[in-house]
Amino acid sequence: MATSNMDYTSPNTEFTYDVNRNLLFKKDEQNYINSLSIQQLNTLGNTSLLDIFLSTGNVVEPHVHQNATELVYCIRGAAVVSLINPFTNELLNFPITPGQVANVPQGWWHYEIATVDDTHLLAIFDAPVPEAIFGSDILRLTPPSILAHTYCLDEAQVQATLAPIQKTVFIGPPADCVADVSTPSNPVCQPNNQPNNQPNNPPHVNVQPYVQLQTSPQGEHSYGDAVNPAYEHLPHASYMLPTSNYTPYTMQRQLIGNGWRY
Repeated sequence: MATSNMDYTSPNTEFTYDVNRNLLFKKDEQNYINSLSIQQLNTLGNTSLLDIFLSTGNVVEPHVHQNATELVYCIRGAAVVSLINPFTNELLNFPITPGQVANVPQGWWHYEIATVDDTHLLAIFDAPVPEAIFGSDILRLTPPSILAHTYCLDEAQVQATLAPIQKTVFIGPPADCVADVSTPSNPVCQPNNQPNNQPNNPPHVNVQPYVQLQTSPQGEHSYGDAVNPAYEHLPHASYMLPTSNYTPYTMQRQLIGNGWRY
């Protein structure tokens, strides 16, 4: 455990805390995250957690924890925890259901997708205050000219594609993004220059990149017509592309400099 300089005789010593009091991020009533670190519970030591609630298809966006390993425990529902092994360059996908865990080593790129409604995950970290660097921040803060030059891309297309990403997404798809069911093979996302709290804003249009788990009763490889390619090698499952609507963001917290600190 971490070395503690805590004075356990102090009247300020804390041994209990209600995690529901510390909302980290809220997309809507079904998709939000509460957090607990040594900043809320001063006797916690070298551990911390995120209490994650997701509905079908919602994604804890791709990110890394630069200072902690993450153990994801499924309390209710179901999710797929995906990570890239930096030593083999493999994308690994681990479906978890209640009582099952997936472990993400420190510094590994990963994300979690809920495959049923009312999914409840507990993410446990071996750091007193976990830090994170999110994909949305990398995309929106890196100049389009650098991305275009580095990867031999059209700068105008890169800029137009990334223009809607104006802040950290955290739980995606963004709240002002709705599915264009008429053109499922051609997702388009249009920038919205108005604040999220304006009721007459035209929504972004995007085919949802999330998945719904369907177990094969025969225990064989089973893929539906609309398979997400990221999950093609996963056994015993078919991943379909559903649609959904979302309500606006209600909370956002960002720290510039050393990534996010919960």
